[in-house]
Amino acid sequence: MTIIDLSPPLAEPLTLAEVRAHLRLDTEDEDELLAALITAAREHLERETGLVLAARDFRLCLDQWPADGILKIPRAPVREVTAVLVYDGAGDAASVSLDGHLLDGQARPARLYLRDVPKPGRGINGIEVEFAAGFGEAGASVPETLKRAMLLHLAAMFACRGVVAPDAQPAVVPLGYDRLIAPFCRRGL
Repeated sequence: MTIIDLSPPLAEPLTLAEVRAHLRLDTEDEDELLAALITAAREHLERETGLVLAARDFRLCLDQWPADGILKIPRAPVREVTAVLVYDGAGDAASVSLDGHLLDGQARPARLYLRDVPKPGRGINGIEVEFAAGFGEAGASVPETLKRAMLLHLAAMFACRGVVAPDAQPAVVPLGYDRLIAPFCRRGL
């Protein structure tokens, strides 16, 4: 199973104004750095939780449909499934009908049921599912706890920017960060 990020977010869950206020910065001199740190904090939090904080489109590539008929999508919240393609042995794609599909996009993981289960002709990545996921366009619906975690992480990265090499960023996860994101993390055995 491979997930491909098809589009960059239109907006980050935190604005530069929110970050400047949190860091108590009065000028816009650091805005380029702050924008990069916002992205790094969001990407880290998304990896830790499996949540999509900034709405965007994805492609999930599968070798075959699950035997129980229900596809588990390891990103949440899934807003909609836009297309399902199945490839034949020659590599030609055919669209699978989404009529009668059921999507539980709020579940973790999100779940998709199709009335007509696709049967690929090629052995690797024979099925592609395109979907839109994320809390919202401008981060307004991102839980405040997750925004607070991002601000803590961002502040730590901002404070340590000269201490470690740029390729080692983010080098610091602040105290309390793990407790803030714990309710949103899915832990496996």
